[in-house]
Amino acid sequence: MGSFGKLLISSSTIAGVKSRSTTAASSDQFGFSVSVGGLGRRNGSFARCSGGNRRMRRREGVFFASMKVDHHIQPAMVMGEHMQPAMVIEEQMLPAICAEFTILATVNVRRSKKESFKDRVSNRLDAMAEIVGRNVSLMVISTDIDPETKVAKRTEEVSVRRWFEKRKSRDEKDESENMTYTVELTVNNNFGTPGAIVVTNRHQKEFYLESIAVEGFASGIVHFNCNSWIQSSSKDAPRKRVFFSDKPYLPSETPPGLNKFREEELKALRGDGTGERKSSDRIYEFDTYNDLGNPDRGKDWVRPTLGGQELPYPRRLRTGRPPMKTDLHAESRVEAPLPMYVPRDEAFEEGKKETLDKQNTKAMLHVLVPSLVSTSEECHDFKSLHEMDGLYKAGLIFKNGLQTDLLKKIPFFCKLQESEAHLRYDTPSILTRDKLAWIRDDEFARQVVAGINPVSIERVKVFPPVSKLDPEMYGPPESSIREEDITGFLDGMSVADAVKENKLFMLDYHDIFLPFLDRINSQDGRKSYATRTLFFLTSLGTLKPIAIELCLPPGTSESRLKRVLTPPMDATSTWIWQLAKAHVCSNDAGVHQLINHWLRTHASMEPFILSAHRQLSALHPIFKLLQPHMRYTLEINSLARQILINGKGVIESYFTPGSVSMEMSAAAYRNTYRFDQENLPDDLVRRGMAVPDPTQPHGLKLLMEDYPYANDGLMIWSAIKNWVTTYVNAHYHDDASIEYDVELQNWYSEAVNVGHADTRDEPWWPRLSTSEDLIGILTTVIWVSSAQHAALNFGQYPLGGYMPNRPPLMRRLIPDETDPEYKNFIANPEKFFLSCLPSMMQATKLMTVIDTLSTHSEDEEYLGERGKQTYSWTPEIAEAFNVYATEIRRVEEEIEKRNENSELRNRCGAGVLPYQLLMPSSGPGITARGIPNSVTI
Repeated sequence: MGSFGKLLISSSTIAGVKSRSTTAASSDQFGFSVSVGGLGRRNGSFARCSGGNRRMRRREGVFFASMKVDHHIQPAMVMGEHMQPAMVIEEQMLPAICAEFTILATVNVRRSKKESFKDRVSNRLDAMAEIVGRNVSLMVISTDIDPETKVAKRTEEVSVRRWFEKRKSRDEKDESENMTYTVELTVNNNFGTPGAIVVTNRHQKEFYLESIAVEGFASGIVHFNCNSWIQSSSKDAPRKRVFFSDKPYLPSETPPGLNKFREEELKALRGDGTGERKSSDRIYEFDTYNDLGNPDRGKDWVRPTLGGQELPYPRRLRTGRPPMKTDLHAESRVEAPLPMYVPRDEAFEEGKKETLDKQNTKAMLHVLVPSLVSTSEECHDFKSLHEMDGLYKAGLIFKNGLQTDLLKKIPFFCKLQESEAHLRYDTPSILTRDKLAWIRDDEFARQVVAGINPVSIERVKVFPPVSKLDPEMYGPPESSIREEDITGFLDGMSVADAVKENKLFMLDYHDIFLPFLDRINSQDGRKSYATRTLFFLTSLGTLKPIAIELCLPPGTSESRLKRVLTPPMDATSTWIWQLAKAHVCSNDAGVHQLINHWLRTHASMEPFILSAHRQLSALHPIFKLLQPHMRYTLEINSLARQILINGKGVIESYFTPGSVSMEMSAAAYRNTYRFDQENLPDDLVRRGMAVPDPTQPHGLKLLMEDYPYANDGLMIWSAIKNWVTTYVNAHYHDDASIEYDVELQNWYSEAVNVGHADTRDEPWWPRLSTSEDLIGILTTVIWVSSAQHAALNFGQYPLGGYMPNRPPLMRRLIPDETDPEYKNFIANPEKFFLSCLPSMMQATKLMTVIDTLSTHSEDEEYLGERGKQTYSWTPEIAEAFNVYATEIRRVEEEIEKRNENSELRNRCGAGVLPYQLLMPSSGPGITARGIPNSVTI
């Protein structure tokens, strides 16, 4: 009988039978007939049985059949192994009674909030086509193999009824985003457990399938979280989509009925490396960064390919677009607003698109008026700091003298004046508590450990600092900073003692910038140094800058190739010192954007995402763990190639390195990137900011106690690692199961050997042989995708939206007494300072971009939230996640306490901004807080 078990009849229901024992019974003995329904739906609902005209009802795992006993309807119990005192009808009677039963599939489809005219036309055509059978259908696949056909057991393909009738009804009556359909399917009583569902869409238009739930089996409801766009299927391009149940399986544990589907689904996602990808595809392939330039537009638009022996770089998503006409190795470009290819399910959802659309509209208004100002005046620079403040106060039209009689006669500009508030920029956080904080040395130093690039500071281990560059090309390796330059700023300590007692710290951008300075400074409107900045750790736990070294490459016409500046003593040196700090910030902004932000979070994670989709089945528990941390990353990286890191894009236009920007990024990948040091503890040790300490929860002792990024980050890191450890140990019970997990090994191998092909032979790549290895790799991937990216991204506008605080672009070098510009500097230092910073047009355009990049969308999913991936976890995994979520909430509470602790002067004090960039939760908008699960912007 299999899954039916036995038909048991409670002795108390049968007239004349008083025994409490269980005895065999027959219909002749008791004089009744039975019509047994199949295994029914959930508690209190019914399922029909094709073997009879009665229904059976399930209560609390017991199935009731209607039966006639002495002309009265009484309940009987159908049970499996668990026997209770009752009369038994022999098992062999049942197959003849009922061979099939009905199950119910509940299908949840998300509808679009806004439908275009084209969508409405397609819906009407599809509604008519349903009459002739062009519809949406389902087929349920069992985990078992049919012994006769040798393939997985399956139901017949059944159509979803009333698709458009229900859509019309929903549109009229309900504003919710989802529509629910029910489908009845018939299965044999030995069908087994549902393991997959095949969905076919014969409509012309795609639809978004959120989930399917199948009811009617003794095992309970089987959930299928789909969250995928279902493309149209045709005779020429049949597109049957397979979705697996939420239950994870390692490859070796895959039920026999699912093995073939598991393999075929992965094969479909890998593609064959040929052809141009269509927007409806769901193929993940690797390629080099050969689409950043546009040689067909001329020599100035040529950019080298990133990826390969000459310029090593991680790989990106392949699109297969045709080559350029003038360079067959360069892929043709797709310019905004036309979309670049990403697999359909990687594209932004409606909520995210709405946020970006709002930001784009705001951006157009913000850029429009400065453009008019620039074309209406001879001087494009800000005339004063007060004028720059006008961007956030009085409004652009009035403040910049555009209220002429001519413009007042133009209706469009009348409307702009009426909505003046929409043209103002939001006031950056750096100005909200103390508008002059950016001038002070203590704030300059504080942002090194609590700003938007807190990952560059390192402890000085050797004095003077030494370059690793070739001295034959770049001169003596030793820094020109001497002991006598800084002794007076060490609170009575010698330099040797300050180094020994871990009191000297440094921002060292010398080796990153110096090889590129000739090419940077030869570009119009760009001037830069290779800088080193020394800081002293005071007794209050804060840093103070004590020296800035400004270096130019050998052969430069400037009178001094190396210049050391120390804190000022008079008015002139105060302005010189301010200019030096601005150049340091410009170096820092370039390294932050090109290396620490783009390379180390966006670009370095893309190979792991591509390989996960190609090598890890949706059934794999590690894929389910990683899925929330891959959301939107491929789409945002594609947009970056289109408008941010491309030739003459935002980064080149508004950051000092200009056209050599991505070559600098590639040089950093070659010289400094190491995946094994991308985890927070090892990164802190590498930079000398911490030493191992087994007594600490995270195993480290910070050498600078008030280091907000590190203090908060280590709590987040520990929470992620604890969660990953429990998850991994729940699915892998020994190291052998990790070594012999083919999908897992292929994922990591492909991410390294293909996705990071140019560094694949480096000895520092971690092995993947033990559970400890796997936990470390996964924790690093999740940390980088979530907390590390949040710390480097969401403070961009709050701290960088005011150009004097953090100028990304410098246009002049610092003059000395022999320079012709020195007289202008002395006559009006404020005007000279502003002429070094980005122009009004450059500033406002960049402010518009980083405003968007700093914004959380309405549909953001944050660390410690399950989001859409609501899998049917085992109690052990569910409890582990609850512990993880609780730990994340405790981290937030602890950060709030730290931000109110007056002893922590890097995050609390008069005019001091609290450090919130690693605060896990956030609302939408620019909040300078919130850790999304993935790189979403």
